[in-house]
Amino acid sequence: MLEQRIQKAISQAFAELFDHSLSETEISIQPTRKEFAGTYTFVVFPFLKVTKGKPEDSGNQIGEWLAKNTDFIKGFNVVKGFLNLELTDVSWAIVLQDISGDESYGSLEDNGQKVMVEFSSPNTNKPLHLGHLRNNFLGDSTARILAANGYEVKKVNLVNDRGVHICKSMLAYQKMGNGETPESAGMKGDHLIGRYYVKFDQMYKAEINALVESGMDPELAKKEAPSILEAQEMLQKWENGDKETVALWEKMNGWVYQGFDQTYETMGIKFDTMYKESNTYLLGKELVEEGLQKGVFFKKENGSVWVDLTEEGMDEKLVLRADGTAVYMTQDMGTCDMKHKNFPFDKSVFVVGNEQDYHFKVLFAIMKKLGRAYADGLYHLSYGMVDLPSGKMKSREGTVVDADDLLQEMFNTAEKHTRELGKIEDMDDSEAQKLYKVLGLGALKYFLLKVDPKKRMLFNPQESIEFQGHTGPFIQYTHARISAILRRGKSLEIQTSFDSDKVGELNTREVDLIFKITEYPKALQEAAKEYSPSIMAQYVYDLAKDYNGFYQEVPIFNEENKDKLAFRIAISNMTAKLIKEGMSLLGIEVPERM
Repeated sequence: MLEQRIQKAISQAFAELFDHSLSETEISIQPTRKEFAGTYTFVVFPFLKVTKGKPEDSGNQIGEWLAKNTDFIKGFNVVKGFLNLELTDVSWAIVLQDISGDESYGSLEDNGQKVMVEFSSPNTNKPLHLGHLRNNFLGDSTARILAANGYEVKKVNLVNDRGVHICKSMLAYQKMGNGETPESAGMKGDHLIGRYYVKFDQMYKAEINALVESGMDPELAKKEAPSILEAQEMLQKWENGDKETVALWEKMNGWVYQGFDQTYETMGIKFDTMYKESNTYLLGKELVEEGLQKGVFFKKENGSVWVDLTEEGMDEKLVLRADGTAVYMTQDMGTCDMKHKNFPFDKSVFVVGNEQDYHFKVLFAIMKKLGRAYADGLYHLSYGMVDLPSGKMKSREGTVVDADDLLQEMFNTAEKHTRELGKIEDMDDSEAQKLYKVLGLGALKYFLLKVDPKKRMLFNPQESIEFQGHTGPFIQYTHARISAILRRGKSLEIQTSFDSDKVGELNTREVDLIFKITEYPKALQEAAKEYSPSIMAQYVYDLAKDYNGFYQEVPIFNEENKDKLAFRIAISNMTAKLIKEGMSLLGIEVPERM
């Protein structure tokens, strides 16, 4: 590739001009800033001890040598200590030729490392909501990006299917359900159970208010309300294996899983393994014993077990209650060991909201103290919450934006927009319905993934579906436009192979587009390194934008020079291929026709 050729030439220049051996790895090449002529920039400043000259003089010396001694540098300019290089048009044509002939361009070979990505992690007392969508799309896309970088990836889901919050829904159903089922209610199972979770909260709040009105302290009322005491009692029954309680739990969770499966299918999300907290919550107790024996943990007078993390910049943390029951940390310690035993990973990524930042710092520190070799590979992909123009969501109060409702709204909005723009006139109904789902889901995924995961974000459904601007449909429409060009080229029997020496002078738009194509492997590697699908989202948007600029300024089918025409079809083909691959890494389909 061009960067390597430039690095090699600069190394040769240093040897000849300054009698200095400079390895190619020491030479950093970066894209030239838009306001200056050139494509690649070499920063001279770090090498002034070698050149023994002023930055501008040294830059000019190196630039003159490159222009004289290479066949791919056509010009240069020096801005202070920045040497900006302009490349010959034929060198860009050769680059496109090489890339077009490389079937595996952009994908990396197997690196021999295993990575586990844990995401989704729903509770079985309510349906998935907008916040879960960001989680699922982040986890799925990160897994895809890591796989494209040569990792063996395992996607797992740890379902929160036990605890007092689950018992809240169960208790409300027991008191008010009257044998209702998803079939009799005409609802998905997860929606039905979520309704009883809301009913519990309403009942609980009414009890608290009554106790407060009778003179009880509000904080005490929260602990003494009959409903919460009954829910806690139900949890004890479940943990003791009470048949009736376990049967109710299994029935209600079964309904929820059926509902989840439908939502995951609509979202295009699949998992390799499903873990359930009901099977993992006791696992950490053995690690607590191990930690006590190793002196990693200590017991307090009441029998509770703690870890002291003050040296790590944190405080003391409970790992086992005085009554011997597990806390979340106990469970997560055991689950870490179990997951590594099942799939001996080099990295394990936890996709969880940033409200759990401290929890994961503690967990990772504990696993290091316990001497787990894999602890250095544990990573918390922390992400910000999703807000709506109307404000925050609260599942207990029933004010969440339900994932199923939002998905359907996106499909309906996609249909409305598409019909208004007249983009389906030659499609049959089944084709059109598929397109609405591809556009609606693509709009939703892209909008949630284009933002840096660490940032809190505002989701605007209407804005996300627009066909112009920084949106999924804009990129999807660009792909459909290129596909139409490629179909026309095929029908005219235009060859996609060309003679790079005969392509001639290139338009600036063509150079910019080829340069953007060469940046794909870098974007892919950066997205994996940062665990950030937003890097890939930005790359694909920039690529689509550059192609649209090229399309508007550079005539394709009016071109009489056959090699230049084939060159432009080839550049279109490569752009379409990378848009498709890049969007696929975000979990988004791109249509051939729109």
